[in-house]
Amino acid sequence: MSRLRFPTARALLESFNPLIIKLAVAPTDESPLVFLRNLSAQEKLDDAVTFCAHLLPRREAVWWACGSTRTLLGDIPQSRGAGLRAAEAWVHDPDDQHREAALRVGAQGDANDSLTWLALAAGWSGGMLKSHPQMQVAMPQYMTARAARIAILLSGRFVKPPERTLLMRASIANGIELAESGL
Repeated sequence: MSRLRFPTARALLESFNPLIIKLAVAPTDESPLVFLRNLSAQEKLDDAVTFCAHLLPRREAVWWACGSTRTLLGDIPQSRGAGLRAAEAWVHDPDDQHREAALRVGAQGDANDSLTWLALAAGWSGGMLKSHPQMQVAMPQYMTARAARIAILLSGRFVKPPERTLLMRASIANGIELAESGL
């Protein structure tokens, strides 16, 4: 059963205003999955990752980013995996306790490390961006997608082109599968 939240690629792009700036591709009235498959087939892989991260619901986007990052990085040393573990814990039990734990791990992590961005993707899935008695600002909906996108793209930056293309296409195919069926 499809879990698509948007009828067209254009509807998705219009829902996430900051996304329009990040894509080099003009939106169309194609279904989001057709648009995503076309991006992958045309090897516009960074755009496909960006689009898929925003297409998926937050929990699925974090799960997808975790799997993609594992695939792209290969073996992840236990000593380096706190961000990944925090993100996966939130996916398995998406409550505020796990979200806040992931946010703490992400806030203390290295901004150049894709695993930090996984923790931030989970941590930014809800709660408050700013919490003050006189001004409560809810976490913007695009923050999880943005962090998931960064995690995947950072993970792929050291993979050589022929292998990177294959792994990124596989990642996008996994994202499409999640969009179609969910977790």
